[in-house]
Amino acid sequence: MINIERKTLAVLVDNEAGVLSQVTRLFSRKGYNIESIAVGPTEGANTSRMTIEIMATRAATELLCNQLRKLFPVHSVCILSDEAIRRELVFIKVGAATAEARSEVVQIANIFRANIIDVSTGSMTLTVIGEESKVEAIHRLLQKATVLEMVRAGSVALERGDNTINDETKEKGEFNYGKNVL
Repeated sequence: MINIERKTLAVLVDNEAGVLSQVTRLFSRKGYNIESIAVGPTEGANTSRMTIEIMATRAATELLCNQLRKLFPVHSVCILSDEAIRRELVFIKVGAATAEARSEVVQIANIFRANIIDVSTGSMTLTVIGEESKVEAIHRLLQKATVLEMVRAGSVALERGDNTINDETKEKGEFNYGKNVL
């Protein structure tokens, strides 16, 4: 029996144009769909961190990590444990034309600690930050109020405790052709 699971990868890369394209092409070439991806600069101005979620076996995930490590702009790759901290940012715009509908949306938002970030005569927009189960639960409850739009930014994740993404197994300067090595 093949055991396909959701795996979360943390990838530290150069903060430059074209890196996201290189990484996503690798997954596409290998036939894997990226379920979620979030990218942003790190504490260092020259690096970005990608949080990538895929559905794959453990063996396939390790193969993809090894392939990622070979890419020129990749500094480090880590498969995050199940205990890692994961959060997702979601915007949900719901129809709320009546006072009763607005009141119901406010109550649901309070229960889930969501923030109301925009109110108009016919709609309200909420922002939710939390685990996937929290996002799914609030989405189900808001279906009665008619969800007009929803945007999910993708999960970000960080390992608990002292563990970091720094990968000491990669030889320093291994793929730095022509670049200054620190």
